[in-house]
Amino acid sequence: MQQYLEIGKIVSVFGLKGEIKVQPWCDSPDFLCEFDTLYYKSGTPVIIERARVQKNIAIMKIKDIDTVEQAQAIRNRVLYMNRDDVELEQGSYFIQDLVGLTVNDADTNETYGKITEVSKTGANDVYYIKNDDGKMYYIPAIPQVIENIDLDSGIMTIRPLDGLFD
Repeated sequence: MQQYLEIGKIVSVFGLKGEIKVQPWCDSPDFLCEFDTLYYKSGTPVIIERARVQKNIAIMKIKDIDTVEQAQAIRNRVLYMNRDDVELEQGSYFIQDLVGLTVNDADTNETYGKITEVSKTGANDVYYIKNDDGKMYYIPAIPQVIENIDLDSGIMTIRPLDGLFD
């Protein structure tokens, strides 16, 4: 399991005092703004002095980034979070942990394929499953379908709705 997960990308400079705009790669810009420390890919800590949401973007002030030039120099860098900094509620998972899981039938133990992507639709997430032949299936991430998720064994067990795999 990856310790550090991508959470957003620095897309541009904001204002004249070194603030940056960060595009969230997580559930919401509000979630992104909750962190006091983020990280670069190298593992170097990035201390967040302040953060606020503006529309669908996070505006952040990073410690020791005080000018437009300094902010410009870190443009396009990806920010990471440490999974230990987040307490997920029961039944919630990081998308990166779901991608790659093998999806099996709860009743027949038939393997449908592996999760390749998770899409957020608003009502519920959708899991993209690709079988060995390259065929794609889409299953709703709802309690009626998802029977069990076992990250340790790398298996998601589902009970498909009628016609889902026809």
